Amino acid sequence: MRLKLAATAALALSVLPVAASADGEVNIYSYRQAYLLEPVLEAFTEETGIKTNVVFAKNGLAERLQREGRNSPADVVMTVDISRIDELVDRDLTAAVDNDVLTQNIPANLRHPEGKWFGITVRGRMLYTSIDRLEEGDLTTYEELADPKWKGRICTRSGKHPYNVALISSMIAHHGEAEAEQWLTGLKNNLARKPQGGDRDQIKAISEGVCDIAIGNSYYYGKMLADDNQRAAAEKVRIVFPNAEDRGTHINISGVALTKSAPNKENGIKLLEYLSQEHAQVIYAEVNTEYPVNPEVEPSGVVASWGELHADTLPLHEIAAHAAQAVRMVDRVDFDN
Repeated sequence: MRLKLAATAALALSVLPVAASADGEVNIYSYRQAYLLEPVLEAFTEETGIKTNVVFAKNGLAERLQREGRNSPADVVMTVDISRIDELVDRDLTAAVDNDVLTQNIPANLRHPEGKWFGITVRGRMLYTSIDRLEEGDLTTYEELADPKWKGRICTRSGKHPYNVALISSMIAHHGEAEAEQWLTGLKNNLARKPQGGDRDQIKAISEGVCDIAIGNSYYYGKMLADDNQRAAAEKVRIVFPNAEDRGTHINISGVALTKSAPNKENGIKLLEYLSQEHAQVIYAEVNTEYPVNPEVEPSGVVASWGELHADTLPLHEIAAHAAQAVRMVDRVDFDN
């Protein structure tokens, strides 16, 4: 599959009203920071006249929606990965949306089969290698991370972080649990240090000589290149698209879902439709240094300069189905210790 890149009126960061909002509004619970949503939501309001209200949280939105029940003011939930959006489905908090616009604009593997969530942008779970200490082509697949020749040369964040849980889940989906566990054990044996920090910290660790290889999401690399304080570290690594020559690079999404309790259901669906369309895809993907889900939108900026992303086409809901297995596997191999 080929993915091409594609980014509020007043942005309300306070608590949303308890009662259902008046016509002309849509209420959003978001795991993505408000400033990253602002450009695309402003464009939505300008085009539709619908005001957007946003509540941002780092975690706990599923619990909040469950606690609020039918009285929740939230119409839409925006998430940063498949694990968090799949949790909403597991708790029966999202509504099924059967919509021709969304079906046309979003490939089937990047949306829930019953329309209970939709991908909006895509990022690859990339490998980063030292420009100084590795040659281009030395490492090309996730499977090679378990090769003993890389012993003491790999850095990563916690195996229980949702981004790594999704990667491990994809390995289970492709290879089966036994082979995936053997791979994860080999990867653990090759770590240069105990898993720690975030994805940017792994790239910094390469620049500091702590390790030669790191695992990280593509958009963090883009953000570092755009940051005067982090550019030097990012320029010490090359970005590698794993498994580009076979099944494709493992991808994750930022996603969106309509809540079952949505008091402004019609406006919520209008927002979902808008986010899938070309203009919004360009804005949202560029702001977040990600790829769009809409295949009609070309990559632009720094993301385009990395080359074409040959993405794994395995449906994300099938990968998410292995998340619990992946977490148990991380514990069994004692990956984080």
